[in-house]
Amino acid sequence: MTSLLHSLRERDAFLLPLLAEVWKVNVDLLEPPQMIEALNKAMLDPARAEAIWETLNDRERGALIALTTPPSNGKMPEAKFNMVFGAIRQMGADKAAKERPHRNPTTPAEGLYYRGLIGLGFELAETGQRRIVYIPSDLGSVLPLHKTSYDDLPEEDDDDFPVEEAEPLAALERVDNVRPADTSLVDDMTTLLAYLQLHAPLLERDTFAASDLTALAKVLLNSDRARLVFLLSLGVGADLIEVQGGRALPKRTEARRWLGGSRSEQLRKLAETWRETAAYVDLWHVPGLHVETEAGTMSQYHPAGARSAVLDILKTAVPAQGWWSVDDFIDNIKQDSADFQRPNSDFDSWYIRDNDGKYLSGLKDWDAVDGALLDFLITSPLHWLGLVDLAEGAARLTAYGRAFLGLSAYPNPTETGEKIDVSADGSLKVSRKVARIDRFQIARFATWLGIENGGYLYKIDTDSINRAAGQGINTGHIAAFISRATGDAPLPAALANLLNNWKAGAVASVQLEKVTILRTTSPEIMRLIMETPGLRRFMGAQLGEMAAIVRADNLNDLRDALGGHGIQADIIGG
Repeated sequence: MTSLLHSLRERDAFLLPLLAEVWKVNVDLLEPPQMIEALNKAMLDPARAEAIWETLNDRERGALIALTTPPSNGKMPEAKFNMVFGAIRQMGADKAAKERPHRNPTTPAEGLYYRGLIGLGFELAETGQRRIVYIPSDLGSVLPLHKTSYDDLPEEDDDDFPVEEAEPLAALERVDNVRPADTSLVDDMTTLLAYLQLHAPLLERDTFAASDLTALAKVLLNSDRARLVFLLSLGVGADLIEVQGGRALPKRTEARRWLGGSRSEQLRKLAETWRETAAYVDLWHVPGLHVETEAGTMSQYHPAGARSAVLDILKTAVPAQGWWSVDDFIDNIKQDSADFQRPNSDFDSWYIRDNDGKYLSGLKDWDAVDGALLDFLITSPLHWLGLVDLAEGAARLTAYGRAFLGLSAYPNPTETGEKIDVSADGSLKVSRKVARIDRFQIARFATWLGIENGGYLYKIDTDSINRAAGQGINTGHIAAFISRATGDAPLPAALANLLNNWKAGAVASVQLEKVTILRTTSPEIMRLIMETPGLRRFMGAQLGEMAAIVRADNLNDLRDALGGHGIQADIIGG
């Protein structure tokens, strides 16, 4: 712990005479080093310390007692201390001479600081260095902290005044609009890895181009774009996805290892990645907040440290089994750990705007920034990861959530390993219970059709067979895979024929082309058109006595020209 001598040496020199006035020490002819020695000696005198104690009001004494009793044990984060006992104005020599804060403190905290009873320092926390308020250890030992203004009251039985300990939030008896958590993030990560394998899309900052977002929305169980950004960041953080030349690709070895795990193992990997990763900064994704990520001290921000602080509180502050109020949880953190995400307990050095463009800073905007982040962590990442169920204004830890916080073992339910359903036309129905690595493989050689009733639809066709060949997957591989995935059931005849016919690739190629056809009511009209230069120039190849191809870009001009020769032209379907 910090000594009084060290605390005095940390003070600005112009404050030393103010302390000398409070403690009645004559320092008129002394230089700062000598002032410090004289003050240190006087302030550690028990008689003088008791005299100063008697000048304190109940709030100031309460602040000292709060600092010295567990769990504080002599120190407290400055943000928490300020919220309970007020802020300490920092001032220069001129303002101190004018304001005389040792005589006219505006808060209990200021009354203690300008009497020299508390100091300001730093400690290392999960989020980096943070400011703390402390009582110098040797000064604390001479202050009569056992004395209160109630000393003259008659003695009472100690059991009548039990010591209050921090209690978990009370479980709610009833909630509305329950939204159970699920493990669909595992399924959507599988889909994302398969999409990246096939398309290697370009990234635009931390998300995809509009065309890829649209395509992915059709094949994800949850198409929320904020969740997709989270999914992409988790993939990068878990080493499942890498970025090369601005394109996102699955990292083959790690991705296959993850795909081959059980659902419980896969979810745990994603949850633990979120706990530790810097690839996703939760604060930057809170709805309604616009963070200037390169400004102020944001570069010192540690998202993993902020998460760790919140999870440590969550572990002890909420019921393990029941529902609890999200607002009450946030209020508790505001009271006890307001600086949970603030390096140096600094509330003024970030540049964050709301939707109206107003900058949010200081403790006055704690609810709009820090409180909003806490709400986001609970209702988004923790819910997306299947760790908390949600209801109207409430949350509840799931079995996975309790395991994630170390309150129980991870669930490991038996997986049935369902077979895929193959239709006669080559369509495949793949439920969420099919192994993720199998669905990843199917997506490589089958055309994606979408999602139906929570399951995935694919079809094996010539396009998908050609695409698979480009990845080194031949029809023999496809047939063997389908046979295994269906429990060695025989392939439908049409699918078997398709795969057999394409065993050596295409035997020939043709071109399919959309054209516009002109049909006449008699061969004579067709001859007139083809023999008249003003009409013939609009025509392509003749298809018979009464039909010919028309150049589509000249369709309207041809109709006008035909009208000039007394021929009525009706356009069908146009």
